[in-house]
Amino acid sequence: MSSGGATVLGCAGTALTAAESDFFRDADPFGFILFARNVETPEQLRRLTGALRAAVGRDAPVFVDQEGGRVQRLRAPHWREWLPPMDAVAQTIAAAPAGQGLTAAARMLWLRYRLIAAELRSVGIDGNCAPCADVLTPDTHPFLKNRCYSDDPRIVALLSRAVAEAHLAGGVLPVVKHLPGHGRAVADSHLDLPRVTVDAETLESSDFAAFRPLRDLPLAMTAHIVFTAYDDQPATCSAPMIKVIRDNIGFAGLLLTDDLNMQALPGTLAEKTTRSLAAGCDIALHCKGDLAEMQQVVAAAGSMGPATQARAQAAIAARHAPDPVDIAALEAEHAALLNGQGDG
Repeated sequence: MSSGGATVLGCAGTALTAAESDFFRDADPFGFILFARNVETPEQLRRLTGALRAAVGRDAPVFVDQEGGRVQRLRAPHWREWLPPMDAVAQTIAAAPAGQGLTAAARMLWLRYRLIAAELRSVGIDGNCAPCADVLTPDTHPFLKNRCYSDDPRIVALLSRAVAEAHLAGGVLPVVKHLPGHGRAVADSHLDLPRVTVDAETLESSDFAAFRPLRDLPLAMTAHIVFTAYDDQPATCSAPMIKVIRDNIGFAGLLLTDDLNMQALPGTLAEKTTRSLAAGCDIALHCKGDLAEMQQVVAAAGSMGPATQARAQAAIAARHAPDPVDIAALEAEHAALLNGQGDG
């Protein structure tokens, strides 16, 4: 892979325009991200993902947010509908035999996301922004709450590992989020800048502890949150917080910003991009699909440096052809676990 642009970008609609194709050819982003506005049918989606890759002349990764539940870009009637992750985990644990709930939940999530991976690969999508390894707290904002797996960081790490391994088995790159932890935020970072004021020791033993066992995963996404124990800047734009992610949590993979259009980050898009990459993020993520805005981000991001390029190559190397599976058998086992009929 050549040293392309340090960006992941969206597009405006269900088909690529000539202007977008020309722009992507010149910008050469690392990859692309799709949203509900880009999705109609499987046939249309395969054409779109093919056109995106043709624009850059390589097998660039195409990402989506397909957690299931509220955050699900591919929906019925063409794709399966899923319970929110928190609800699916709780239902499985409640239905499992005594002492077997956690094992059942991990297997259920593996099955769920292996099925999701199969759906994504069938339409040319090979990256998913999951697992969500944020630790649930009593104050977790509703925009995130039912996307969490547990309030215990050890359980979060265990279940997130199952989610990630299911994606990799299905030929889809998982993007763990939101480093170094979004669970304590009492504001929605799409609209406001959350501030977490607990001490470093608490963060170490809870939020960071959930991500540390996942530090070997190929990609991750930052949180637009201020952690006052370390810095007064949002983690995405904070060199001290990126140091926590790299040196404390130990994450060595490709680090994407969360969407730079979110209102948690102050300044222009160019300023947000510059600050994020200067702080140590690898890739600037812009999701809106607005061509004029993308031009600003691309100009500010520039090309990948050697370290980012090495991490990008390692991430791509983690993507492989899906392992063969019996989809009907996976569906049946998943339903049985949700309903307390599995082997545990």
